[in-house]
Amino acid sequence: MLTRLIPAVACAALLAACASPGDGASSAAKPATVAAAIAGADAAVAAGQSDKAYALLKGASMAFPTDKTPWVRMAQMRFDANDYGEAIVHAQEALERDPDDTLANSIAAVSGLRVTSKALAELTRKNKLNGDVKSEAQDLAKLLRTSLGEEVLVPGNRTKPTPKPPKPTPGSGSSKTATASSSSDPFGALK
Repeated sequence: MLTRLIPAVACAALLAACASPGDGASSAAKPATVAAAIAGADAAVAAGQSDKAYALLKGASMAFPTDKTPWVRMAQMRFDANDYGEAIVHAQEALERDPDDTLANSIAAVSGLRVTSKALAELTRKNKLNGDVKSEAQDLAKLLRTSLGEEVLVPGNRTKPTPKPPKPTPGSGSSKTATASSSSDPFGALK
């Protein structure tokens, strides 16, 4: 009976040793502080190891679930990598923790605009955007340009700047609508 018990105990000890956390990746995924995780992520980015930096931030977000900082940093990383969907998701996580975070709001807004502009460009290419949808998009673009104080919402591959349309004078109607409808580019008024 004792000879049967010794292999069973040895097997249990071996399994327990495999399951216990060592000094490998699991301790790196759970930093002592958020600041340590950020410092580690910054060092990893500087070394060109963005996957490692992201893993450190992800670990920090799990270890410190109420802290917005890892989420904002992950959102910025995804935004910089042109992964706007993930950037929005991470920015929203940060905003759940701090609704007034300006950077997270900015990342979410600009990422959303970039996704939208890509979808609008695709619709334009397929000539599927017209009528009420076009008017609504133009009105939204005007509101966004005014809110952001920018003439161009999405930087494009334009070689020359588009001149500002003249301001409408009383009795002349809307020159912006006339310019947009006479242009071959249906989104001329959006840019």
